[in-house]
Amino acid sequence: MNKFIVIDGLDGSGKDTQVNMLAEAYEKKGRKVTVRSHPCSDNKFGRKSKQALLKTGKYNKIKATVYFGLDAIRSVQMYCYNRDVDVVIFSRYILAVMYLPNVINTIVYKIVAFILPTSDCMFFLDITPEESLRRIGSRNEETEMFENIDSLRENRQKSKKFTYNWNVVSADDAPNVISEKIQAKCFQSD
Repeated sequence: MNKFIVIDGLDGSGKDTQVNMLAEAYEKKGRKVTVRSHPCSDNKFGRKSKQALLKTGKYNKIKATVYFGLDAIRSVQMYCYNRDVDVVIFSRYILAVMYLPNVINTIVYKIVAFILPTSDCMFFLDITPEESLRRIGSRNEETEMFENIDSLRENRQKSKKFTYNWNVVSADDAPNVISEKIQAKCFQSD
């Protein structure tokens, strides 16, 4: 792998849209791109994380986070050290630890960020909770445990203690405006 990119943000911030736009831009440049959107449905860790996200309660919150982490680690092992892959783009990654209890989430984040690969192309799509909820409501999908106004407000606030060294991009803008900002940063560091 030559380039590692992460796009994360609250639900409804447009992560997968931006990942797909960026992957397409790199493919047009002749680069070989692998996209991983966590939780992934192609392995048991991702499926178990998604199942827990569709339930409620503290136990399911921790279960979803742990399985999410195992899913992300699996993706790192399979793709980040693969010489046949040029560009790896993750939708959702290490920020999942912010859903752990406040007592341990900061410590776990620092450990995870130290152990797992990071890059200068890690983006947090910052969206207002109200806009996030509006977008979530327009989808035809089952609602996850964090997809309510109180959780979105709390998680946006929590995210600030983890994204201090990320590229924070306003996700209230139009998708093409957001994409231009992300592509400019990524292409600049190629």
